[in-house]
Amino acid sequence: MSSSPTAAAREDIRAMDPEDRRVILASSVGTIFEWYDFYLYGALATIMAKQFFGGLDPTAAFIFALLAFAAGFIVRPLGAVIFGRLGDMIGRKHTFLITILIMGSATFLVGVLPNYASVGLVAPMLLIVLRLAQGLALGGEYGGAAIYVAEHAPQGHRGRYTAWIQTTATLGLLLSLMVILGVRTALGEEAFADWGWRLPFLVSIVLLAVSVWIRMSMAESPAFLKMQEEGKVSKAPLAECFGQPKNLRILILALFGLVAGQAVIWYTGQFYTMFFLTSVLKVDGSTANILLGLALLLGTPFYVVFGILSDRVGRKPVIMAGLLLACLTYFPLFKALTEAANPDLARALANSQVVVKADPMTCSFQGSPIAREIDFTSACDIAKRTLAVNAASYANVALPSGSPAVVMVGKVEIPAPNGRLTAEGDRFEPATTVAITEFRQKVAAALVEAGYPKAADPAKMNKPAIVVILLVLVIFVTMVYGPIAAALVEMFPTRIRYTSLSIPYHIGNGWFGGLMPTIAFAMAAGNGDIYHGLWYPVVIAGLTLVIGMLFVRETKDVDIYSKFLYWHPGRLGK
Repeated sequence: MSSSPTAAAREDIRAMDPEDRRVILASSVGTIFEWYDFYLYGALATIMAKQFFGGLDPTAAFIFALLAFAAGFIVRPLGAVIFGRLGDMIGRKHTFLITILIMGSATFLVGVLPNYASVGLVAPMLLIVLRLAQGLALGGEYGGAAIYVAEHAPQGHRGRYTAWIQTTATLGLLLSLMVILGVRTALGEEAFADWGWRLPFLVSIVLLAVSVWIRMSMAESPAFLKMQEEGKVSKAPLAECFGQPKNLRILILALFGLVAGQAVIWYTGQFYTMFFLTSVLKVDGSTANILLGLALLLGTPFYVVFGILSDRVGRKPVIMAGLLLACLTYFPLFKALTEAANPDLARALANSQVVVKADPMTCSFQGSPIAREIDFTSACDIAKRTLAVNAASYANVALPSGSPAVVMVGKVEIPAPNGRLTAEGDRFEPATTVAITEFRQKVAAALVEAGYPKAADPAKMNKPAIVVILLVLVIFVTMVYGPIAAALVEMFPTRIRYTSLSIPYHIGNGWFGGLMPTIAFAMAAGNGDIYHGLWYPVVIAGLTLVIGMLFVRETKDVDIYSKFLYWHPGRLGK
């Protein structure tokens, strides 16, 4: 292959001595700390909703808190463009330092932000600004870490080496859960919810100092150094990335044939499960953290297992198998999770169906992230909002136009009131407030009578079963995520690899994956079925499975130092 380095040069690039292994380990440890910073917010979403979105009703506040969490993911592709370009032009190491400084500083500042009660709307605005800064930094982090490790790895072992980078995301989440649990236990639930939640953010300044020290000790990627010595560093990586139709085609295939499905499986298995346990199944936060932490601890080694397996059988078979298993089992697994975590709720769902009967033209979308309580004035909206706050799953029955809305809890029928606002339009009229309060009390009493619990009973939880179910969900994550770094590195040439890899990865994980908890929760709130949000990851993963099986080629045996890797659909190499 005329465009490849000589055999001697390739051997020089790929040689792995103890110093190289130390540098790769340092890269992984630094990435753990960076993911810790990013995941704190996700683990504390319920508390953040109360602290920073107190002007909204509980359901809208939680959705808005998830949307603020997602804001960091929305800008990740922009971070990929900015830092991917820097990584291809100035090198991997210096880009690492910039991203971790931005992320670490933003995380520390979250711990000192005033809350909504202190400064009103300024509080959520400042929070979102910091979330955006974190997202930008993370957009440049992952691509550099994956490429850095892959370009040190010997041929035939990239799956195994890059799988260690994949473990850092889960280990960072696990570390954040451990710190939260420790602070929560030491302070007590009331103090933690009031001010103690700030401590895990403030502690991150220590982790930032350690991470910067580790990053400073890292050497530059040998592949980038060789390219730099030969004067082949790209001066316009974005133009090369998007200006070459063949590279753009592979970029699109990487997004829709690999990353989009991987992303929704990842965020379902490691984030939505936490939201589902605490907000829907009403498991207390400490118990949910411990159970998910155990599952993560048991499941993390499988990243390396599937990374090694991908070196032997290929990246594509492992990733596609994970997508298929998730599509086939998500609904039964989450129903089993309900049975294990809150059997009273599972029994109530089966035996005492809740129904909302109303004129559908009077019903609004309950998943709106900007809605306030007074924005829902129709009887249908008030009925659904009441059930959503109580985490009650319900069915919808359409009535003729003009029909009054009613809630059926088993055989109990409760008419829903219409809301009337004051002349100023900023609150309900006193009579309406009384009527809504009485309606909510009747619904709550009927739900209790029908067996719907206010919280999961710890004595009735089947904790081993919960851990096993969560572990299965985590193993699906390791199947799709373990080999993905190696697969993406192998799809693009060294010259524009940082940019080309980062863009599909962060569009997939930032938009398809990062928005998953928000979209799924809003879908469930709008439909009434607590499992309805699972259609989002199932459909996205299913589409990725089809596209990946039909159009994505295997890459495990490519020479990542060749100029051309994957341009031609029928063959690898030039």
